[in-house]
Amino acid sequence: MDVLLQQIINGLVLGSMYALIALGYTMVYGIINLINFAHGEVLMVAALTSWSTIGLMQDAMPGTPGWLMLLIALLIACVVAATLNFTIEKIAYRPLRNSPKLAPLITAIGMSILLQTLAMIIWKPNYKPYPTLLPSTPINIGGAVISPTQVMILGVTALSLAVLMWLVNATKLGRAMRATAENPRVAALMGVKPDMVISATFIIGAILAAIAGVMFASNYGTVQHSMGFLPGLKAFTAAVFGGIGNLAGAVVGGILLGLIESIGSGYIGALTGGVLGSHYSDIFAFIVLIFVLTLRPSGLMGERVADRA
Repeated sequence: MDVLLQQIINGLVLGSMYALIALGYTMVYGIINLINFAHGEVLMVAALTSWSTIGLMQDAMPGTPGWLMLLIALLIACVVAATLNFTIEKIAYRPLRNSPKLAPLITAIGMSILLQTLAMIIWKPNYKPYPTLLPSTPINIGGAVISPTQVMILGVTALSLAVLMWLVNATKLGRAMRATAENPRVAALMGVKPDMVISATFIIGAILAAIAGVMFASNYGTVQHSMGFLPGLKAFTAAVFGGIGNLAGAVVGGILLGLIESIGSGYIGALTGGVLGSHYSDIFAFIVLIFVLTLRPSGLMGERVADRA
């Protein structure tokens, strides 16, 4: 039971980070029907930016509290990620908006490779240790442990999700986003500026990815130019799992994916004597995804849409 409780805690932490990244995928897809495969690389750039910022602050201001350095690094990472995603949308995706769907998809994959290569040139390909800025004393919960960093991750995720739901459901920008997602041409006739709304969506998604990137780096203690690929792929899986285009589905899919992966690698690994352990953690999530899409192709919370003649 202790193993199960520990893996549930780990799964909630991991799943909350997947949920933040998945929201970026599902928001963009819901508005322009594009899978932004460069989203994971935006996370990577944000994490590496925060690593560089913390290193500069440690040299220039050695007495600064760790939480303050982490907060400043997070804010700078959010600005860099938002600027990057805004630029990607304007340069790479907007000219192809009316092209066949395959063109922006290939462009997104190309942007992902380009960002990885540029990051490798700028930050070098070696793994870099991410400094521990919060207290490391674990907190005991019923035989399981959770670190202050993981508590921070859960708290920041909950706050971010609450702010996003408020933004989408109770603000003028949120109404414009929902209108553009429903029908951009009609929304434009009603005074909405679709280009501005789409850019704002990319910026919001980038901020969520930046938060997730800094949390990934803080939790695992390392950063590298390819660190965004697998979390980005799993977050896309979570978005499809929950129902692509559905915000609540992205959150549910991310949390369930994190739980499945953690329980599969920890609890099931313990039952099998380590035969199925952390080295095989990735397969559990994708096996479940195959079953879900076989039984319900629209995802857990996606709407069934009839084909039009």
